Amino acid sequence: MTIAIYDTTLRDGTQREGISLSLADKLKITRLLDNFGVAYIEGGWPGSNPKDAAYFDAVQGMELKHAKIVAFGSTCRKNSDPADDPNIKALEDARTPVVTVVGKTSMLHVTEVLQTTPDENLRMIRDSLRYLKSLGKEVIYDAEHFFDGAKLDKEYALDTLEAAIDGGADVLVLCDTNGGSMPWEITRWVDIVKAAFPGVPLGIHTHNDGELAVANSLAAVMAGVVQVQGTINGYGERCGNANLCSIIPDLELKMGYSCLPDKTNLRQLVPLSRTVAEIANLAPDNHLAYVGKSAFAHKGGIHVAAMRRNIHSYQHIDPELIGNEMRVLVSDLSGQGNLLSKAEEFGLDVSQTEAMKVLNEIKVLESQGFVFEGAEASVAIRLHRASPDYKPVFTLIDYTAIVEDRQGRGSLSEAMVKLDVDGDIVHTAAEGNGPVNALDLALRKALLPRYPQLADFQLADYKVRILDGNNGTAATTRVLIDTQNGNQRWSTVGAGTNIIQASWRALVDSVEYGLRVAHPQPRTAPVTPE
Repeated sequence: MTIAIYDTTLRDGTQREGISLSLADKLKITRLLDNFGVAYIEGGWPGSNPKDAAYFDAVQGMELKHAKIVAFGSTCRKNSDPADDPNIKALEDARTPVVTVVGKTSMLHVTEVLQTTPDENLRMIRDSLRYLKSLGKEVIYDAEHFFDGAKLDKEYALDTLEAAIDGGADVLVLCDTNGGSMPWEITRWVDIVKAAFPGVPLGIHTHNDGELAVANSLAAVMAGVVQVQGTINGYGERCGNANLCSIIPDLELKMGYSCLPDKTNLRQLVPLSRTVAEIANLAPDNHLAYVGKSAFAHKGGIHVAAMRRNIHSYQHIDPELIGNEMRVLVSDLSGQGNLLSKAEEFGLDVSQTEAMKVLNEIKVLESQGFVFEGAEASVAIRLHRASPDYKPVFTLIDYTAIVEDRQGRGSLSEAMVKLDVDGDIVHTAAEGNGPVNALDLALRKALLPRYPQLADFQLADYKVRILDGNNGTAATTRVLIDTQNGNQRWSTVGAGTNIIQASWRALVDSVEYGLRVAHPQPRTAPVTPE
């Protein structure tokens, strides 16, 4: 059985606090959704603002493969003719093949929000849909506050649906607008509507105020609805809308329904989720089901050990089906299997004994403030160092970092490093805009003659976190450094009560990882700096 996916990211999704999409943003997302294969894309409310009106003009020039573009609007105003109503006129001018009209189902909204009579509300619904149908439109009716309204006055709620059917609605969408319904309530009311209007196609539109938008949507499908409305990543007003990034794989992989033109399109789900987040200027939620970066990340040692024997032991699906990937994390909760898996990931040949040595080191370091989950390059370089034939890139003899405030020059940071590089003592100094920057420059200056590829390493990010602020300026500090070389980026960690020492440890890991693991290259002939 096929379920029609109706995406309202461009309208309901933009009602989330912090989201504002430009016209260009909306057109990009339209292309992504169409390529993915949703049946309907609700572009906005053309009567509400100039940007949405401009969208419907611009989208006319797009050749879409799968989706129908939908314009959203309300019924005509009370005591008005749809042919003369601005809301209905805006829907007409949008020139979309499909329109969705929202009408009031709850008596509370009829009398207190619209401040009209029950009969006039029924007329508004019936006449608005009938007029739009006369224009040759496919008309979807959104029964706003249906579940709350039905609890207040069941007969009137059903009367509003009958008015929509009389007006020619192609689909009746039951809306849990306040997001407070429970799954068994959704099922009960869908059954009641099906019994009252047999053969009429039904849809579902849920909000997440009770953390049940996905569950309620799936319950409605099980009860017989054929259209599901929602948004990418669950974006929407208040707590959000039903998350299509969970609903679609649930329907396709767990419930036996078809909702995409090709099941292989599911592999686009993770890129779609993260690209929409990027366009919306929101950080992707790593912990979203299916599409989050952490959705298939494994940290516990027992879990990883089991998965090394059978990949399905702690995963409910193959993450590749939806474009995600399995990840193994390393921490003080890890077991030997975590380290062996990371070694395989980095292409390192590590014995069980070497893995255990590194694991024990990591457990000790994490007790001192290190965290290796977000610093996998620090894990990789420790695995590399565990090899019996390991030779360090350099050995530190000593370093000095000075911060002064000199008259006429202001604040000055200077660092000096003395290294043993293959038996040669190299002593360099550099000035920087801070002590860590000065150390970084001095270290590079010492190593560049032997490792010219270091010139391509760029410090991309530097984060500092205070772990025990109650100790004031004596607190333990954790430093995370991101380094980039072309398209490759890696993270390293250092920690300690001395921020300079913590930074130095992260810098050393970063340089050695880049030279030995990320891009191992032959060295130049030894050259001693002047």
